[in-house]
Amino acid sequence: MRVLHIGKFYPPHAGGIEHFSADLVRALASRGVSTAMLAHASPGTKARSFNDDRAEVVLATCQGQLLYAPVSPSFPFELARLIKRFRPELLHLHLPNTSAFWALLSPAARALPWVIHWHADIPLDARNAKLRALYRLYRPWEQALLKRARAIVATSAAYRDASAALAPWHAKIPVIPLGLGEAPAGTPVDDAEGDAPDAVAERHDAHWPAAGVRILAVGRLSYYKGFDVLLRAIAQLPQTSLLLIGGGECETSLRDLARELGIETRVRFAGIVGDQALRSAYARAQIFCLPSIERSEAFGLVLLEAMRARLPVVASAIPGSGVGHVVVDGTTGILAPPGDAAALARALGRLAADSAARVRMGEAGHARWREEFTLDRCVQQVLALYRTI
Repeated sequence: MRVLHIGKFYPPHAGGIEHFSADLVRALASRGVSTAMLAHASPGTKARSFNDDRAEVVLATCQGQLLYAPVSPSFPFELARLIKRFRPELLHLHLPNTSAFWALLSPAARALPWVIHWHADIPLDARNAKLRALYRLYRPWEQALLKRARAIVATSAAYRDASAALAPWHAKIPVIPLGLGEAPAGTPVDDAEGDAPDAVAERHDAHWPAAGVRILAVGRLSYYKGFDVLLRAIAQLPQTSLLLIGGGECETSLRDLARELGIETRVRFAGIVGDQALRSAYARAQIFCLPSIERSEAFGLVLLEAMRARLPVVASAIPGSGVGHVVVDGTTGILAPPGDAAALARALGRLAADSAARVRMGEAGHARWREEFTLDRCVQQVLALYRTI
């Protein structure tokens, strides 16, 4: 079987979709599928081709992004060359990604069956008015892709059922949750209350700035992640400190807010860190928080990272998102209304005050990851779908 994946970016470019799609192509290659990935190089880096654990990866030049859409005039030519050379039997398109539209204009691509991996909608209720306006141009191309696909993979039933874009196509939408593999060998492993060596974290500036219960948050510093809500919650919890890992367009405003709230000594903005520092942070944390406020948070791969690390989770109960499926409220963590700083503070405070609950929920989350959300389970379902096509 020969499968060509089309993605937006590829690690080390940060992002849950990027890391999952890389894990998927590597895992498929390890199971005997001839696998290739065409994506964009991060803006400002060179185009390149390489093998990643038996999967072929081609990264096209990207001149920048326009409202999160890569600008890459060379992408259609790379697609044509790769199809001709690699001779795939199937295309696996990861959306949203405007460059996937080139498949509609390629006779060679149209001659193949397609699987679309639907990672997220373009949110119609987004704060960004330009994004909402440009969706009118995006939607016909999006719907043309969906119409032509043999199958459309949704990551949760809740997201599928709430998606206006997917509504006409439910008959061909299997639900395959995202999966996460085992932690790499050598990862620090602590119990829920233990500490990894401080020197490991400090070397990467990914450590908590103060004493107290250690709360970890990881993600792009964008408005929909709700980190401003988290900062307002932390201001109500003097017994906690926060480590926020990630970069993005809201970093300056978030730093200003932390100063305004008088919590800058209890909050560290670590930026984008390496894999070792990230694993160390998960190992040392006592609570994980995902405070997103919109359905742009379709699933939350970081939730699986937290569950794998035996961390209790506090997350937003976003209507129509898969977050509420991943986190079992009261069992593996606590769900709070999105955008409600007081409710988020109560949930975090409840866990901060109860070490036994932290351990209990952390263990339950780890068990749920093993039962429902491993990479192996995900790959098996993807392979079964490929075989039916």
